[in-house]
Amino acid sequence: MERSSKCSNGLSVFEQLGQRMEDVSGDRGVLKEVIRAGSGETVPHDATVIVKYSGYLEHAERPFNTNCFQRFPKLMKLGEDITLLGMEIGLLTMQKGELSRFLYFPRYAFGNLGCPPLIPPAATVLFEIELLDFLDTAESDSFCNYTQEQQSRFPLDKVLKIAKTEKEFGNYLFKQSRFDDAKDRYKRAFTLLSHRSFLDECGSLNSALLYVNLNLSLTYLKLERPSRALTYGEKALAIDGNNTKALYRCGQASLDLREYEKAQHFLLAAQKMEPFNLEINNELKRLSSCYQEYKDQQKKMCRRMFSPQTAAATLI
Repeated sequence: MERSSKCSNGLSVFEQLGQRMEDVSGDRGVLKEVIRAGSGETVPHDATVIVKYSGYLEHAERPFNTNCFQRFPKLMKLGEDITLLGMEIGLLTMQKGELSRFLYFPRYAFGNLGCPPLIPPAATVLFEIELLDFLDTAESDSFCNYTQEQQSRFPLDKVLKIAKTEKEFGNYLFKQSRFDDAKDRYKRAFTLLSHRSFLDECGSLNSALLYVNLNLSLTYLKLERPSRALTYGEKALAIDGNNTKALYRCGQASLDLREYEKAQHFLLAAQKMEPFNLEINNELKRLSSCYQEYKDQQKKMCRRMFSPQTAAATLI
């Protein structure tokens, strides 16, 4: 159902709304009203943002475009994935957790032509945007394009910051079950850190490498590539031989590879560290079941090989 185009004072709904909104473009082409304040820094240029949004025409009750029904909103990189100039300008004023309302006038939205049949010509549109999170990936993308020699000239703090951004990006992708994309981000972080590990031995570097290796091990398990999971789990153990998660990951990977004695070694070591950890104990039960099934199959095979019928068949 459509709303009336004019209010009692003769102004349209959007015109009346715009009177109390802040000008964020400098020419009143993009107006903003904060519904719920966020915290921290504002979104930097070229960042990758995670937002929920709904766009409305002035006389419509329902949004013409929304992603609010998506469980995991698509990542959008400023300067690449956002088509409305007004949205990009607005996002640069927002903080993490902020919910704001924006009016985009035609030159910052769909122009004088609109986007038929959905958007009429010269339409002003309203967007409600919630900034769930953002990652400053521009710095990271630029840094990763340098050669290894060029990267080595930067201070360690810079490398740790870039690696942390890549890891956080990977974490977000992992939570969306986009494991292959998450793996690529974790590997970028691993490459940056492992190049420096030969030059700088320090706790912060090894700690960062430990967590990246653990994340890679878990991601490869999700991708059903246990040999790679085991490789990165063992890299984590090389940094911290008593790390429970690393022992557990290696146990899981070895079990998936049907290397039962190796799996038992890792899982019992993990259980020793955390005796009441339910996940570890359940994995040991799975190991026992799989190993027993394996031994039963081996016994059946041996019986068939050395049964009288088999021997007779061999003589023939």
